[in-house]
Amino acid sequence: MYTFKHKLHALIPALLLILLVSGCIKNDIPYPHIQPNFTSFQVVNQQRATVIDSIERTLTVYLNEEADIYNVQVDAFNLNPPGAVWPDSLRFINGADLSSPVDLTVSLYQEYTWRLTAVQTIERYFTFKNQIGASEFDAEAHTVTAMIDARADISAVQVNTIKLGGTSAVMTPDLNGEVADFTSPVEVTVTEFGRETVWTISLSRVEASVYTESVDAWTCVAWVKGSAREGQDNGVEYRRADSDSWERVPSSWIEHDGGSFIARLVHLTPLTQYVARACSGDDYGDEIAFTTEGTWTIPNGSLDDWWLNGKVWCPWAESGNNENAPFSERPWWDTGNKGATTLGQSNTTPIDDTPTGTGRAARLESKFVGIGSFGKLAAGNLFAGIYVKTEGTNGILSFGRDFSLHPTKVKGFMKYKGVPISHTSKDFTDLKNRPDTAIIWAALIDSPQAYEIRTNPNNRHLFNPDGDEVVAYGQLQWSDEVSDYREFEIEFKYKSHSRKPRYLLIVASASKYGDYFTGGSGSVLCVDDFSLDFDY
Repeated sequence: MYTFKHKLHALIPALLLILLVSGCIKNDIPYPHIQPNFTSFQVVNQQRATVIDSIERTLTVYLNEEADIYNVQVDAFNLNPPGAVWPDSLRFINGADLSSPVDLTVSLYQEYTWRLTAVQTIERYFTFKNQIGASEFDAEAHTVTAMIDARADISAVQVNTIKLGGTSAVMTPDLNGEVADFTSPVEVTVTEFGRETVWTISLSRVEASVYTESVDAWTCVAWVKGSAREGQDNGVEYRRADSDSWERVPSSWIEHDGGSFIARLVHLTPLTQYVARACSGDDYGDEIAFTTEGTWTIPNGSLDDWWLNGKVWCPWAESGNNENAPFSERPWWDTGNKGATTLGQSNTTPIDDTPTGTGRAARLESKFVGIGSFGKLAAGNLFAGIYVKTEGTNGILSFGRDFSLHPTKVKGFMKYKGVPISHTSKDFTDLKNRPDTAIIWAALIDSPQAYEIRTNPNNRHLFNPDGDEVVAYGQLQWSDEVSDYREFEIEFKYKSHSRKPRYLLIVASASKYGDYFTGGSGSVLCVDDFSLDFDY
């Protein structure tokens, strides 16, 4: 009988030969280069979502005032693809010093370095009687400087409020509501998490009662900042440079912060010279001259120009197509049609159904493209920028067009009919069968280049409204049906009045989570007549 034992005896010489030969073979097959990426990252006492940039390999966590930035504990994280590891994670789970950026090493075949940065914003204030303007804080030097009316007794200053640390900080001495001598700088010790920090507070006596500090001029709007004695009749006046008549800014357009205030001037004329000054009672600050910015019209904002290039509908005239032209000379709008047509047809197309009954509009339809289970949901979209290329079944896009003005709103017309969410990625399975949501958003950024979008889960890079490069942002969303065209307005919420934008981003999508291939196949958003407003 020929048994397994006989088989084994017969195989032994062959196995030994294989082992001998294989021991002499050099393994020249290289390991693949696959960058492991953090797909989520959470810490204790986190204020808002972590910003993950898989291109620059950076993590930015935002801490609330209860956090100890010198001992931050990682609460949870995820790495993609499977098999990626962060060997040193235990040290961070137990608490790490994030007072300065820290490098992390993650690996999958090779090692990759990520930079982890923590941002903590502490609300600090110091107010007192006879204060001129607002107090200034230097968190690194631990100093506070402020101005006081020269007529006030600096040896007996009534402190109204003071806060120099987080929610658990203890100040010694606690000057809240106390009278203090500021003829020389006063030191306050702030104790927090067992550590002591000495802050130095200095007051400067000033003769003038009101100061015009700065003017930020937009197109039809200007922002004038001034400072004066708190509690007085503080405000701003302005006039055209060719007029002698001053106009007072209504109090409803002025925001006060103690003795500091900022006025919003509206209904100004573009490309016109003006003069502004702060005032307090019958006293006036220095006059500051400024010139307003110009206006600008969105190219093909009417969406009348389209060209069918094979299967790809393009939102520009055929004569305007030049893929080799410099970025600034390329067509202003683009869509995800180049990606959708790899497995199907264009899902953003022109239609004759418009708000005015003339011209064309854009019809954005979310569709599942593919065969059977092979494929993805492609959200109908339209954006200011360029579709760069398709990577597998994922897209690389460039969001934004050159722009340097300060609009107040994006306007247009839309209608929408959504269907229940039919397709989800693994990150959004809980949204299945819920109503789909359309979104239109706009942003101004001041980064050196347009914003790169990557939809590949392995190196996903999506727009972050809270990013450091964002100057202003606004959005509107719809889940309910809008059967007839409706005018919409998206107001920009500015982080700063003085920062100058470099790019304008406008994005419309029939499915809010289309970047994650999640939405309802059959949701349709129609948009038309995009324009900018420069006034309030």
